[in-house]
Amino acid sequence: MKLVRLLGWLALGSAIAFPAIAADVKLGFITKFPVPFFATMENAAKAYAKANPGVEIIYGQGASATDIEGQIALIESMITQGVQGIAITPVDPTVTSALDKAIASGVKVVLMDNSIPGWENAAALATTDNYNAGKIAGAYLKSVLSAGDTLGILEGVPGVPALDDRVKGMLEGLDGLAVNVVGRNGTNCTEELGISVAEDLLTANPDLKAIYAACGPPAAGAARAIKNAGIASDKIVLVGFDFCCGEEEALTAGIEDATVAQFPAKMAELGVDALVRSIAGGKVPSLIDSGAALVTLKNISEFK
Repeated sequence: MKLVRLLGWLALGSAIAFPAIAADVKLGFITKFPVPFFATMENAAKAYAKANPGVEIIYGQGASATDIEGQIALIESMITQGVQGIAITPVDPTVTSALDKAIASGVKVVLMDNSIPGWENAAALATTDNYNAGKIAGAYLKSVLSAGDTLGILEGVPGVPALDDRVKGMLEGLDGLAVNVVGRNGTNCTEELGISVAEDLLTANPDLKAIYAACGPPAAGAARAIKNAGIASDKIVLVGFDFCCGEEEALTAGIEDATVAQFPAKMAELGVDALVRSIAGGKVPSLIDSGAALVTLKNISEFK
């Protein structure tokens, strides 16, 4: 583990005080869809369970970023299997009805990665502060753009608070720099839509100065679109979010200029730990920030 990441995790851990870990608990762990980010979270949960033999975890994952019915089915299945707690990265606020059923059955719920606005029944939320993380991206863009430059935005899934906050935070991070936003479209956090939306932006705006992608796969898709269009890397700025799913390759190739890294392993570790302790009757923070950092070619080795 790189020193920078280790120190960040230690700082997070020292800021959170928990009672002793409970034993013999059965948990459900549900992530959104199959990308490396959520695989990292699941692997961290498995490591937590291995380190705490009294913790049994059942795993489930949706098929896509919009697989609402899949997540609901997983929640209901885990209730049937007798879990005492569920840690979940909710794909959409619509899953609250199933989560309310879980809570009515005595199941504790911890949200990870993103919140559900207006829903206050979770024991805790373990997440990146996506708004502040978006501001990191915006501050970088401000440092390399000038007033009047054109910017295209590849949103994730519009309406998902965490993803929306990445865009809102980025715009705030520009801190008064008057750029011209020439396009703002959803991608469902997929590389395929990232390619097509970026291609549309590049076609409609031949002098486009920058693209910001709110998820890793669309950022990688935008990098492919830029390469396919034959645009020199010094002619356009590409900033992503997640540092996953092809972004490392895009950064190394010089097509992507920067991205915002989250710490999904720590997010999962903190989320599961909060769930275990909540089941044991301990008090846990309602909001647990797992951190974020800017990644560029200069510091990429610290995040591998």
